[in-house]
Amino acid sequence: MSSFEYDLFVIGAGSGGVRAARTAASKGARVAVAEDRYLGGTCVNVGCVPKKLYSYAAHFQSDFKNSKGYGWSIDDAPRFDWATLRDNKTREIERLNGIYGKLLDNSDVTLIDGRATVVGPNEVEVNGTRHTAKKILLATGGWPWVPEFPGKEHVVNSNEVFDLESFPKRFLVLGGGYIAVEFASIFNGLGAETHLVYRGELFLRGFDNEVREFTRDEMAKKGVNLHFQTNIERIDARGQELDVTLTTGGVITVDAVLGATGRKPNLDGLGLDNVHIDMTSSGKIDVDEHYQTATPSILALGDLIEGPELTPVALEEAMRLVEWHFSDERTLPALELDKVATAVFCHPNIGTVGLSEESARERFDKIRIYTADFKPMKHTLSGSDERCFMKLIVDDASDKVLGVHMVGDEAGELIQGMAIAVRAGLTKTDFDATVGIHPTSAEEFVTMRSVTRH
Repeated sequence: MSSFEYDLFVIGAGSGGVRAARTAASKGARVAVAEDRYLGGTCVNVGCVPKKLYSYAAHFQSDFKNSKGYGWSIDDAPRFDWATLRDNKTREIERLNGIYGKLLDNSDVTLIDGRATVVGPNEVEVNGTRHTAKKILLATGGWPWVPEFPGKEHVVNSNEVFDLESFPKRFLVLGGGYIAVEFASIFNGLGAETHLVYRGELFLRGFDNEVREFTRDEMAKKGVNLHFQTNIERIDARGQELDVTLTTGGVITVDAVLGATGRKPNLDGLGLDNVHIDMTSSGKIDVDEHYQTATPSILALGDLIEGPELTPVALEEAMRLVEWHFSDERTLPALELDKVATAVFCHPNIGTVGLSEESARERFDKIRIYTADFKPMKHTLSGSDERCFMKLIVDDASDKVLGVHMVGDEAGELIQGMAIAVRAGLTKTDFDATVGIHPTSAEEFVTMRSVTRH
């Protein structure tokens, strides 16, 4: 038996930490998890899950409107009740918290309620009690960050926005990433006058430029007021109202401001000064290919390390970490981060996998681009002017599909299947040989024959 109390001590019960704990325990390891906030981490509590529920809610306004073209009439104007959505969301999250607790308990993982501090290479302290472990896993995820400016105290962050006391009829979002564009769409869909303020020329940096431009135009058509190359200079409270002064000189009066300017590794109070931990230039924990830090007994994964800040990535990292450190088998393939699919739940949704056109041009000598821009069949009767955009990026030499992109209804659902094709290295010839499902938007991916450009 090891002289340590545990084989693995996990700090953080988010998606990655829980998956690592359960999987290591299934290999016979003695495992403990310390969590001082909520089970399930960001994704379950203040991220993917509640965000998607709110996104569903926000779609109903357009659904009610679009139904008229199909013969439906609603005698009374639909009314939205924020408290009902908020409180129903809370009950669902509490149910999921309980499920995570049962998963750990059924896996014989010891759950400790409290913030753990690393005090040495093999020792942590929680609530004044010290525990020893052969390996310590840091899995505390990220925490919202908002830049400094006068009136910053009036800003709510992406953790707090789900539980506002009342619905803001006028809403402003600061930022240009996933969270910013998603919440701009959500509050616009729920009926708020919505503004998005972003310092750059165009939001969603890192995504395919054509996708970004199409999304910009569709969001604007839906009524989101977009303010690019603009920032907040100051916020002044005037009773229950907030006067937001912009760097362009304008003032927008709103009821709430969301600071969606990114998340940083949640490292406060972890005690990393007590051990040797190297950091990357972007402020994340530096690890090797086996998720080991400069102190080999201390591991890290998820949003604490470089890579896409996505729940499924953290889950896959956890599986590989456990296989390397707690199993003699090496069956899992390398994690190919450039082939990880992702979705942005703005309205309309974005789904994407593989390379953007810009990245493909940097890496390949010659590529072919195929695009489709059309009105989905659903909107031929609805009266909506919403359009759908699809794009394939192909390496001319090998004919392999390098990237698949979509902006439109249920893009995330559709791109998951495309992710299998891209990871498998399928060619444009394979796509062309696939019989489409008619009538669907998805069939456009296997019927695009004309090259848009080289």
